Amino acid sequence: MSPPSLPHDAITRDELWQTLGRLSSGVCILTATHDGGHRGMTASAVIGLSHEPPTLGVAVRHDRKMHALLSRPEVTHFGLNVLSSTQKKLSEHFAGKPDPALPLAWFEHEGLPLLGGTIAQIVCRKDQALTFSDHTLFTGLIEYTRFTDDDPLVYFRGQYHELG
Repeated sequence: MSPPSLPHDAITRDELWQTLGRLSSGVCILTATHDGGHRGMTASAVIGLSHEPPTLGVAVRHDRKMHALLSRPEVTHFGLNVLSSTQKKLSEHFAGKPDPALPLAWFEHEGLPLLGGTIAQIVCRKDQALTFSDHTLFTGLIEYTRFTDDDPLVYFRGQYHELG
């Protein structure tokens, strides 16, 4: 399915991109297991959907390896790791600019890979996959959380920022 086109008098794609860039977001690493290995992808399109039951959603583009992985029926869980203000390099690493020298502090929670040093970790049981144009919104029922009070890494207008 191709994305719908905008009417000629509507906002341009560039204007839309610039406008939506004004929505600040936390930076996260989405994690899952693949053939016994740890996989991760930088994600900022994350939303808390419900308190009852506790549910979150994360949007993943169809052309990403993580999309193919989360689309597999045998992948039943995913993790979300909220980055601290000191973890910009970790975000870049999982966004396609790998740094082989970057130490990755992987640990597992009931077999699911998570990243240490982040300000929060969330484990979700995959619930639904809702397709929207070039993305799928994967929803997950939250089964585990852990957090600190450290400052987050924030993404705003296409750049990383720190609070304060």
